[in-house]
Amino acid sequence: MSADEPAADQQAALLADPFGPLRSRGYHLLLVVTGLFGVVLSAGAYGFLEAVHYLQEAVFTDLPHGLGLDSVPVWWPVPMLVIAGLLVALTVRYLPGNGGHQPAEGLKTKGAAPAAELPGILLAAVASLAFGAVIGPEAPMIALGGGVALYGFRLLRPGSTAREQGLVAAAGSFAAISALLGSPLVGAFLLMEASGLGGPMLGIVLVPGLLAAGIGSLIFTGLGTWAGVGAGTLVIPNLPHVERPDIAQFGYALVIGIAAATLGAGVRRMALRLQPGVNRRRMVWTPVIGLAVAGLAIAYAEGSGKATSDVLFSGQSALPHLLLSTTSYSLGALVLLLACKSLAYCVSLAAFRGGPIFPALFLGAAGGIALSHLPGLPFVSAAAMGMGAMSVALLRLPMTSVLLATLLLGHDGLTVMPLVIVAVVVCHVVSARLNPPPVEGEATPAGTPAGTPAGTPAAAPSSPSAA
Repeated sequence: MSADEPAADQQAALLADPFGPLRSRGYHLLLVVTGLFGVVLSAGAYGFLEAVHYLQEAVFTDLPHGLGLDSVPVWWPVPMLVIAGLLVALTVRYLPGNGGHQPAEGLKTKGAAPAAELPGILLAAVASLAFGAVIGPEAPMIALGGGVALYGFRLLRPGSTAREQGLVAAAGSFAAISALLGSPLVGAFLLMEASGLGGPMLGIVLVPGLLAAGIGSLIFTGLGTWAGVGAGTLVIPNLPHVERPDIAQFGYALVIGIAAATLGAGVRRMALRLQPGVNRRRMVWTPVIGLAVAGLAIAYAEGSGKATSDVLFSGQSALPHLLLSTTSYSLGALVLLLACKSLAYCVSLAAFRGGPIFPALFLGAAGGIALSHLPGLPFVSAAAMGMGAMSVALLRLPMTSVLLATLLLGHDGLTVMPLVIVAVVVCHVVSARLNPPPVEGEATPAGTPAGTPAGTPAAAPSSPSAA
């Protein structure tokens, strides 16, 4: 009997009775375990995000004041991003795991990271996020959530099967990403699409993950309320009310979809083209790219009179301010912001470690607001379409992109959802023609993640590879 036959028998049994695992005692035990991991990992995700926020404040506000500077000078990002480049380069070179997956390749789903790689993923992410690289926190959180859950489960049950380990790792990734995105459903859709989940395994894998994410979201919200720093939601309050879309706005959805596909393809192609050179001489090029990001932020600040923070960082914190202060941004400032942030995002993808989601959302919002100067296009609808379209251009996950863009608008998200869907679908189709094919090992919607352990369901290890 070959090694593949037991796995084949399991798959055949699953096809015959897809709900069989739901009735097993072992599966019920897994639900208890994943619920407990949801508590622990959401508390850890909360601590990670708060630590990054604290370090950003310390590096860009407290430190210059501590050095006797009356205000933060416009050149301050230069040394900070050079330091970030050095820290990331040292982490990638000397610690196992390459500092996590390379974000220019999208959200990769090759299995949970081994325990030995977790410190490198954490350090590279903190150095990138805290010192101003244009990168998001979601990919490291997925990797850390899945890796910590897998390591903890192996300690609790050393004799567990690869399938059980895969389910727990997937649940850990669910819990971590849902804490960040503020919604278990958005986290479920993101990991479902990124992993190519489907078939009879869909419900089996999603149930533990949703349980961990749901419990984890409660913990995350409770911690935020107790600490007085928010409830962990992405919804932006106090936006102007959105009227029902008309035919003209559907026409604009086509334009925004094509424009986002073009910009997204340019960012992705340039990042992938820069990445091999950075990998060959990382100790040189990562600090240089940090210097370039700082230069772009300074150029934007000098040209627009706005803060360098609009260009630096992931854009997660700056996005509400952008949407709530649109009247303070001239068309010229928005175009300059779009250009500088796009270039900074592109080179950050090639050199630093993090995720692609929030910079894409920010760029989409800025582009949509710029286009809202055209007649008949409200800025909220334009920003929503831009966010959805830019998200799918970089993530290639259409359902997740629609949910992210509409979630940000709260109740008005349902009103603009038809527009967002049109923009996302157009962008997704055009991007398929403009983007290079997926790099080796990158998951596709219909594909099986590479690196899946034998006997593990293809979609179960939903955290990205650390390679």
